[in-house]
Amino acid sequence: MRILVSGLGGAMGREVARLAQSGYAGAELAGGVSPHGCGDFGVPCAADFDGAVTDVDCVVDFSHHSATAELLRFVRAHRLPLVLATTGHTEEEKAAIRAAADEVPLFFSANCSLGVALLIELAKKTAAMMPDAEIEIIEKHHDRKLDAPSGTALAIADAIRTVRPAATAHTGRSGHGKRTPDEIGIHAVRMGSIVGEHEVMIGTASQTITLKHEAHSRALFAEGALTAAAFLQGKGAGLYGMESMIAL
Repeated sequence: MRILVSGLGGAMGREVARLAQSGYAGAELAGGVSPHGCGDFGVPCAADFDGAVTDVDCVVDFSHHSATAELLRFVRAHRLPLVLATTGHTEEEKAAIRAAADEVPLFFSANCSLGVALLIELAKKTAAMMPDAEIEIIEKHHDRKLDAPSGTALAIADAIRTVRPAATAHTGRSGHGKRTPDEIGIHAVRMGSIVGEHEVMIGTASQTITLKHEAHSRALFAEGALTAAAFLQGKGAGLYGMESMIAL
């Protein structure tokens, strides 16, 4: 399975490249795209998609959401499966991603960790079983992360809203006023070198359930991305996510 890594010059891109070169999930590093250079991986490196290699089995993207339009143009033109693991997309970019999934197999996830996918499913089930419970989400990341709250925290809230349609997400809390019954509080912490922590508190006056996932290294997300790339092999056009793999 030949992999083209979009964002190979970044920290996560390098993790994916190293793992692919080790043969994880049957992967082979075929090339990279990065305006900042791709390092010493010994594969063709292009500054943009116009010069990228095309004889690949999947594109794995860990770049920046601003590159979405060019990324989607590339995979649509060459009919390539795409694992899109970048976060911070605008609503317009998300609409373009959904449209591209009508033409190519597209795996889109704010967090490629299997453990986070299980956390999301457990949070959703708990929220459904405890309809009167209040819900708070706390996410922690390193001080270089650009988007807040994290895409994963927003994905957790979105999943909960599938069983709590009236719920509304509130980022942070300030001012003077009582929380509303349907509020999902989301709080972001940025400090040091924290790889990633997500905690969901679901509680009533009589009991609280706390669900937590902690990432110990970035290799976790690279493993998930390459597993997703393998999952896409042989799939038809469509929008896939971590829940698709959990359902297998």
